[in-house]
Order: sequence, then C-alpha cells, then structure tokens
Amino acid sequence: MNKQHPHLLVIDGMALLFRSFYATSVMGHYQYLPDGRPTNGVQGFARHVLTAQSIIKPSHLEICWDMGSHTFRNELFQGYKANRSNPPVELVPQFEMAKEVAEWIGWKNIGEAGMEADDCIGSIVEKWKKEAKITIISGDRDLLQLLNPSTEIAFTKKGYSEYDVYTVQQFKEEYAIEPHQFVDVKALMGDASDGYPGVKGIGTKTALQLIRQYGSVEGVLQNLERLKPSQRNKIKEQIDMLKLSYQLASIQRNVSIKANLEELSVPDYSAGLFEQLAAKGYTSIAKHACSLFSFV
Repeated sequence: MNKQHPHLLVIDGMALLFRSFYATSVMGHYQYLPDGRPTNGVQGFARHVLTAQSIIKPSHLEICWDMGSHTFRNELFQGYKANRSNPPVELVPQFEMAKEVAEWIGWKNIGEAGMEADDCIGSIVEKWKKEAKITIISGDRDLLQLLNPSTEIAFTKKGYSEYDVYTVQQFKEEYAIEPHQFVDVKALMGDASDGYPGVKGIGTKTALQLIRQYGSVEGVLQNLERLKPSQRNKIKEQIDMLKLSYQLASIQRNVSIKANLEELSVPDYSAGLFEQLAAKGYTSIAKHACSLFSFV
C-alpha cells in the first residue's frame, strides 16, 4: 500500500442494499438463511462492494448507513421523504444483517442517529479530502455537491461493474457551474423523490440558468427585480420554501468521524473467512469472493 497516497473507497451502503434487493426481489429471488431470513439484498450488497474493490483497488474502505428513517430533515419539514412507502418486510431485517456481514468481512461501518448516509459521506470527504484520493459509490446524485479535486463519484449504472464516474471537470462540462452550487440548483427545482418542492414552477433548466447567472440562491434573491415577472413572482411567493429547500438539499459535513484513516485499511481476506460466511448461509458472497481474489 502506498502510504503517501491513500485511496479511500466510500460506499453508500443504503444505495447498494436497496439496489441489490430490488434487482432480485422483482423476480422473486430472496435467498434464505437456515433460520428463514432473506438475504438477497445483503448478498448483492457485499458482492457489489467486493467487485468494486477488485476494480478500484483502494487502500482504505468505509461503508456509510442511514440509522433509521427519522432525521433532522424530518424535524425541519414534515413532508421530507413522506411520499416514500415503508420498505418491504423481506428487506427490513437486512439493514442490520448487511452491517453484520460488513463487519465480519472486516469493513468499517459508519452511521449517525438523526443523520443520513449522505451526511456521513460528506463528513468523510471533509475530513480526508486533503489526505487521500476519495471515490464514492452511490446512486444518489445529490452527492455531486461533494465533488472536489481529490474526490470523484462513481454512480451505479449496470450490474456490479459499470459506473458513470463524475470528476469536477466532468461535472463542470455537463452543468456549467461549480459542484458546490449544485445545492442551490436543487433548492430552486426541488426534489420529488425526497418530497420537497423547491419553487413550484421552476424546473431544472431554469434553476441552472439562474444559478449560472447569479451564483447562488442568495444571489437570485438579491436580483429579484432583474428576473422575468413570472419567475420573480413564483420566487417571491415561495421564499420560505426556497430557503427551507436549501437546508434540506445541503449535505452536512460535521458528523463526528471518530475513526482514523489507518482503521479503514482494506482487510486481508482469507479463504477461511469466506468459508465461515458460507457456513452461516451467505454462500453467494463466498463464491463471488473466491472468483475475485486468490487466497494464500
């Protein structure tokens, strides 16, 4: 391992667990442990992380989780994620099971009550962006606001091995703004999947135009009189929701990350470790690991 240039792989555990669960449950494939608990999400999640590790070859690895569905954003706005249905009963036990499996394999889990996995990811980036190259794996485009010269985001695309990778340069070419301004765009356009409206009547295209021109939500508000009357009226009528949407869209970077970088070193795997996992019922993880890594 090159200690001068650590490469930290940060996994959005929630994104990979949900993705893996729905990819198989749609066909009725749940895979069960001897005690009857389904494992389709857990096994897919672990296989995805192992594959990512084999492709990206990080020196360090950390998995981020939501810790329950209620966060500080629900305190700010009751409608936050209120449009989402409860997870299927087959998925519910797999949240804890996924963390257990990660721990068995030797990966470091992180989560903070009242915060989302995104906030933990943002705090990790803030803590180590000057010390390490960071690659984030997720499906959540809200994370684009975290891009910086040492941080890239690999969005899940297809299967376990195809990603849409964003760097600062790629982002700027696509959006013609800086990554930190992405939150201002989200505040104006809202987010239907997270359940906050932004300014109703202002879509992605207009939001991007306004932020390119005025730099931020604050800049837009300071230049209201220069806007087209229809835009000005919409924003004036919804200023409180605009400001609230900005808070909801902003990823926090102040979650206390107690681990030091060395604790996140990628573990050395052994055949015995995966034999034990197979004995517990996680056979597809074990087979996948053996196909990716050669054990001494």
